[in-house]
Amino acid sequence: MADSDNSRTLPPVTRRDFHSFVAASLPTYPELAASLTAPLEACSDDLAFTIWREWCAARQHVIESCLRQQGLETKLFSMVGSPLQAFDAGKAADEGVGYSEALEEERRASTAEHEVAETLWDTPAESIIGATAKLHAVVTKWQPSLISDEYPWPQIRSVIADLLKIDVEMSFSPSGAAT
Repeated sequence: MADSDNSRTLPPVTRRDFHSFVAASLPTYPELAASLTAPLEACSDDLAFTIWREWCAARQHVIESCLRQQGLETKLFSMVGSPLQAFDAGKAADEGVGYSEALEEERRASTAEHEVAETLWDTPAESIIGATAKLHAVVTKWQPSLISDEYPWPQIRSVIADLLKIDVEMSFSPSGAAT
């Protein structure tokens, strides 16, 4: 790949975009996504939020590379059968399919995502948006499924929903102070 993850320009994210994106990823709070409206100012004053955006891009790259690797794995197995049946044939077919390269790309993407995540955990949030972004990354990275009812995932999603609501309320406060 010609471009690296570090050279990608991230699109500007507005508070409304952030709220909608995070709320949509909280399937136990579907009404939240529809109810959140806020001013369209960018919310990049918080370094944690900026790093969260980088983490989202890295996470998306992991997902895409994983899907590519899985697709190539399926193609490879359909060509040669199971790995136990045709090791040598599989090696030859892999050269034509590119499965090994896809597997290595997935490993690199996962490593990069992990490094950005570690930077995010080490960066103090300076606003509700930054704290919410960090919590969203935790939930997205480690919950077993989007709708897991196992402790503590519903409770963490509830905290994220509360933070989004508080941020909206603060955005429309009489002082007009938005974080």
